[in-house]
Amino acid sequence: MKKLDNKVTGVRWFSAKVAMRACNLVFQKTKINVFRSINTGGGRGLYILFLMPLLVLMVACQTTHHWAPHDAAKQDTYPAKHWQKAQSPEQLGWSSEKLAAAREYSKQIDTAALMIVDNGVVVDAWGDISKNFQCHSMRKSIISAIIGAQVDQGNLDLSKTVEELGIDDYPPALTTEEKQATVGDLIKARSGIYHAALGESQGMKAMRPERHSHRPGTFWYYNNWDFNALGTIFEQETNTKIFEEFDSRFAKPLQMEDFKIDNCRYLTADNYGEFLTSMHRYYLFRVSARDLARFGLLFLREGRWRDRHIVSSAWVSESTASHSNIGRDKGYGYMWWTGTKEGLFPGVNVKGHSYYASGWGGQKIFVLPYRNLVIVHRVNTDWKGKMVPEYQIGRLLWHILDAAGESDIGEKPILDGARGVRLNGNDLYRTVADSEIKTGQFTAKFLQDNRLELWVKDKRIDAGKWWVKKDKCWLKAKILTGGRKVGLDLVLDGDTIKWYDPEGTLGGKGDYSRIN
Repeated sequence: MKKLDNKVTGVRWFSAKVAMRACNLVFQKTKINVFRSINTGGGRGLYILFLMPLLVLMVACQTTHHWAPHDAAKQDTYPAKHWQKAQSPEQLGWSSEKLAAAREYSKQIDTAALMIVDNGVVVDAWGDISKNFQCHSMRKSIISAIIGAQVDQGNLDLSKTVEELGIDDYPPALTTEEKQATVGDLIKARSGIYHAALGESQGMKAMRPERHSHRPGTFWYYNNWDFNALGTIFEQETNTKIFEEFDSRFAKPLQMEDFKIDNCRYLTADNYGEFLTSMHRYYLFRVSARDLARFGLLFLREGRWRDRHIVSSAWVSESTASHSNIGRDKGYGYMWWTGTKEGLFPGVNVKGHSYYASGWGGQKIFVLPYRNLVIVHRVNTDWKGKMVPEYQIGRLLWHILDAAGESDIGEKPILDGARGVRLNGNDLYRTVADSEIKTGQFTAKFLQDNRLELWVKDKRIDAGKWWVKKDKCWLKAKILTGGRKVGLDLVLDGDTIKWYDPEGTLGGKGDYSRIN
């Protein structure tokens, strides 16, 4: 009987794989023609003819998530083969109604998967939490942990210099002064080495300081050269490979359900079409939401997984502390973003020191120790154009904390009922013209002749235009708005300006003043 069960299971597994492949094939082959036919008036019958089989296949392809029942008698719960999930949010003191509001808002943005873990138990999850989406820059927090495990064992020394390690790069090569940067400087993004690097965004390139403008250890800049070179140093000094090390030290002990080394890869200058940009490779991780939640829980539990330390509590504490002050109540640790109050993340207030891993497009692992919470947010950036801005994730995070019963999480991040005076017409123009708005990261200058300038410290990184139309302040700039026209509602609240997107979500706020 057992052999028969195994055969049936195998048939089901094979059928599911066939259905998945068929789903992908049918979708890719028909989606363009179907929607082209619809858009050109090809008829409702054709729409139904093609769409119904596609919908059936898509339903067949949906992943079934297996949850273990929550054992309320246990404290400091850890997932085993599967995560434990509460029977209802109310079992853990959450509001189903308010979680529904969070879920509904996530549907309005490009959230692909979201998972909420309260003290090791899943409160709620939706989307494809088992899909190995690209991590983008969350890779940095992952390698920070991998480095920590080797530092704990004495195999890596943060005090060693780039020169001692024999690290260099393509011409223009590193100078003697640059080579005095230590591994500790690199992991804090304070190396002072401003060589071109792989995987830099347009904004990173624009904000990169001039070579030799800051001595090692004296200045923070979010620097892909530091992060990529750390990968080179790690593999050189430990004689291991990054992805294999993550698999053996973290994925397997944490019983990750979806991680596969084959989904990860190194990218070189050739992959980016940037000949001789840098010799230090970019390491591309793909990890699912439910596996990243295990990683976040490991850090919430100070490096302990049941009865063993995967990484020391000392490393967790040190790596998630704020080693650089990069804004009001906002900091940067060892490749983790840190903060408290309104400094952690836009649009929400947190009560205690917290931290998160962050990747392009809206990839996030939030760890809120004061509330025993881990929240993972994923976006499918394999689909061109898919991304969720930070301010939208901020609103989603506000809804989640509201559902958790948290108080003092800040003003609701929507335009309706916003505190302050909503600016319009001539008042809007007079307020904006010849003014500047300072945030913790940048200063936006609205000059009298409708010129817009974006400054980071003493460097202008972007320029464009601003104007007023239909009670909105419109902006257009290469980096700030991606070259698109963006209309914002502005609210003046004392000496603070708050701006809201076309859907009424708080986009940010800053200190308002007139330009002298």
